Amino acid sequence: MNILIMGPAGAGKGTMSDLILREFDIPHISTGDMLRENVRNNTELGQQAQQYMNAGKLVPDELINAMVEQRLLEPDCQKGYLLDGFPRTLVQAQAFEEMADRIGKPVESVLALEVSFDTLVDRITGRRICPKCGAIYHVRNKPSKAEGICDECGSELQQRKDDTVEQLKVRMEEYDDHRLL
Repeated sequence: MNILIMGPAGAGKGTMSDLILREFDIPHISTGDMLRENVRNNTELGQQAQQYMNAGKLVPDELINAMVEQRLLEPDCQKGYLLDGFPRTLVQAQAFEEMADRIGKPVESVLALEVSFDTLVDRITGRRICPKCGAIYHVRNKPSKAEGICDECGSELQQRKDDTVEQLKVRMEEYDDHRLL
């Protein structure tokens, strides 16, 4: 099963992805994670991306598309994939559709999550993340057993610097300007 899940920051893509992955034996692919992994592993694509990031620029669509294609050709994607938050723009979507068809991995299902701005504010500002193991909590909806401490590894939880109302407004403007659905 080849699935895209789309929605604004805080819409619940990660939560829904977890539920989908319980049903299907497919990898969860986040372009942000993939980008960080390529940079961390110093791949050719990662080196190119790092140059843009160091200059404070967005990584171009062509580079992101190349990373996605490379990732979808890995053996764990034989049964399908769950692509999280990509494509984000019409240009990315058109390039992705052509690429996915060319490599024999066309999209079979799209989930588009719609959430009110007030709900997004609550979700984003209450989100806490473990910097060590990546576990995600929410101060009210999914609190850790010991306040501010990760249940999984015992590290101190953090709030992402961009998990603010101001940054959410910026991200929502960007999302609304480029939304596909």
